[in-house]
Amino acid sequence: MPDDDDLLRLDRQVCFPLYAATNLITRLYRPVLAKLGLTYPQYLVMLVLWEAAPQSVGGLGEKLYLDSGTLTPLLKRLEQAGLVSRRRDPEDERRVLVDLTEKGAALRADAAEVPATMLAGYKADPEELDRLRQTVCDLIDTLTSHTAIPSIRMDEETSGKK
Repeated sequence: MPDDDDLLRLDRQVCFPLYAATNLITRLYRPVLAKLGLTYPQYLVMLVLWEAAPQSVGGLGEKLYLDSGTLTPLLKRLEQAGLVSRRRDPEDERRVLVDLTEKGAALRADAAEVPATMLAGYKADPEELDRLRQTVCDLIDTLTSHTAIPSIRMDEETSGKK
């Protein structure tokens, strides 16, 4: 059994390779998305909206694991770019709905090249990528379960989420 000092080594952490991979992937996306006028987080919002729009701000946050403090400025920038609109839900004034504009919907055709462009630069077997994606999705499921990490569970309980 390793001593406590070994547990604090960077190469023993699960979080660090995930963090590093995320940063590197985001850097790879940057020039591809710049051609569309999008940042990576904005691209993720657009992906959700291209699947189904309108979406509530809360629904977007749940799907993307983002809080409203992060999501709101991002949505404002997308709205200023003319890609989305925001409006109060007529059925519940507390909710804000985000919808695609014509320009935002049309951007989907240009964005269709993004996955192929990214895959062309990654020399992995498509089945290997699928396994990796599923492994990371399983990790996300574990981390978001109510029994995974006490501090996450406590945050959800104090925020009223369950």
